Amino acid sequence: MQLTNIQLLQGKIRLLTGLHIGAGSEEMHIGGTDNPVIKNPLTGQPYIPGSSLKGKMRSLLEWQLGVVSLTEGKPLSFKHITKTPNQAAAKQLLKLFGGSPDPSNDEKLIAEIGPTRLAFWDCSLNQDWAKREVSDKNRLFTETKMENTIDRIQGVAQHPRNTERVPAGAEFDFKLTLKVHDGEDLSDMLFQGLKLIELTGLGGSLSRGYGKIEFVDLKLGSTDVQAKLDAVTFGEAA
Repeated sequence: MQLTNIQLLQGKIRLLTGLHIGAGSEEMHIGGTDNPVIKNPLTGQPYIPGSSLKGKMRSLLEWQLGVVSLTEGKPLSFKHITKTPNQAAAKQLLKLFGGSPDPSNDEKLIAEIGPTRLAFWDCSLNQDWAKREVSDKNRLFTETKMENTIDRIQGVAQHPRNTERVPAGAEFDFKLTLKVHDGEDLSDMLFQGLKLIELTGLGGSLSRGYGKIEFVDLKLGSTDVQAKLDAVTFGEAA
């Protein structure tokens, strides 16, 4: 197995609705929000962790492959390959995202799959957008959305809480690298994963309208590949 290329896929992530990816802070701040978003500690600007993109994409692709019940909710690994209904696709997924081989696994299978191909970068706020829409207009990088539950009998709001989120329209710089071994082409599954994220959303509170995004201005190296993502479909039309 020989590393023959490293491709850079880059573009932008544009928010179509507010996005909340939590900071996981356990501290309580007077006048602060109940659920802050993750921010760069040096700039105070929100960002999208590469781990959030990778985890969401891998999970959605495993659901698409129909292996979640087989793996009992755990990530697909080498030990599951022989039991999967589509072994070729399962191998491609492990090539892209990696797995957890152990001494009991077939050495030929481990050698066939090889090292993880995808590397996801943290997505910083696009600085042109930040200057144009935030700094120049004296706005904030985030908004606070108030939420509550409704008492079904009395018809009144209860348990108010506030959630911080990045507002719709914000843009983030998106980058990942794809290692290519022996001239292989794993890009079809990669674009399927991106489309699944567009269709389902990113971050928390998706059922309440958060996290709708789109990938725009995509280039693989110097080649415009936006049309390839836009052409991805699922179901009978796929």
